[in-house]
Amino acid sequence: MSGIPFELPKTMKALRYEQPLVHAVVDVPLPKLRENDILIKVSACGVCGTDLHIHEGEFIARFPLIPGHEVVGNVAALGNAVKGFAVGDKVVADNSELCGECFYCRRGKPLLCEHFNAHGVTLDGAFAEYAAYPAGKVFKITHLSSVDATLLEPASCAAHGLKKIRPDLGASVLMFGAGPTGLVLAQLLRQNGGCHVVLAANAGSKMKLAKQLDAADVYVELDRKQPQAQFELLKRENPYGFDIVVEATGSPKILEDAINYVRRGGKLVVYGVYSNAARVTWPPTKIFGDEITILGSFSETYMFPTAINYLDGPHPKVHVKGIVNKTYRLDQWDECLEAIRNKTAIKAAIVFD
Repeated sequence: MSGIPFELPKTMKALRYEQPLVHAVVDVPLPKLRENDILIKVSACGVCGTDLHIHEGEFIARFPLIPGHEVVGNVAALGNAVKGFAVGDKVVADNSELCGECFYCRRGKPLLCEHFNAHGVTLDGAFAEYAAYPAGKVFKITHLSSVDATLLEPASCAAHGLKKIRPDLGASVLMFGAGPTGLVLAQLLRQNGGCHVVLAANAGSKMKLAKQLDAADVYVELDRKQPQAQFELLKRENPYGFDIVVEATGSPKILEDAINYVRRGGKLVVYGVYSNAARVTWPPTKIFGDEITILGSFSETYMFPTAINYLDGPHPKVHVKGIVNKTYRLDQWDECLEAIRNKTAIKAAIVFD
């Protein structure tokens, strides 16, 4: 196995799915290194709602699979052609692998790659003691703790979302949902263009954390059982709507209604992760007559340096402390899944150290 020193073990513990819903912690061989790969000894790997969709066989998952797409760890070994890294470096990794040759890659749209692969989704990921990634997708970090650094992948997705939205200076923004990547995107919107951000989400721990992070300008804490009156009040108090409406909950019902908050000439951003069966119905005359732009924001490519600049410093511009509020060992995966499912975890991480 190229580049792997003698003292590394031959096998490792990993969470492996043979098919949707069927998983176990098993011993598997260490990943094989290509000449440009880096082997990472995993210290933590973030868990998000996407992992719940993968568990159920949705998203773009391919099985059998070791999930885990938000990796943090230390360099354990280097492929023969790797330069600029040393064993022991603390690193994170962009989970995407792109072909560089298809119709979309050749037109500078790598996120739409026809052969898009992602570690933890279509390729083995980092719910394992070791994981391997191309050196070009591995980045050194300095200040963040391993647990907080699991937010760099969601922050990269948020940075991609900001790039897609391109807010005008001083734009008004309504965001539905206070999940991890939404909290990061809200902060980015306030810092880039001075957007006025209204955050609407269920009352509870996520909204409490949003206030601690100073993620928005206005907080609308929704009643979990009967929010309709608050939705109607939000519309009455903002009769012209908002320049930008971001649906970050993953709820098709909220997404369907979100268009009714968009100002004429505004943008609706489809930002949450939805089940494959989800459908919405919008009147085309509203989209046509109000000239509404509907944007999708999926994953990211080449945004890790941006995310690191915002999060990993002695004085970070975007704050993530407290977003990961639950940590689990690999053999506690069922418990972790339940915490994501019932939303007792704002965000969880699998830890190895």
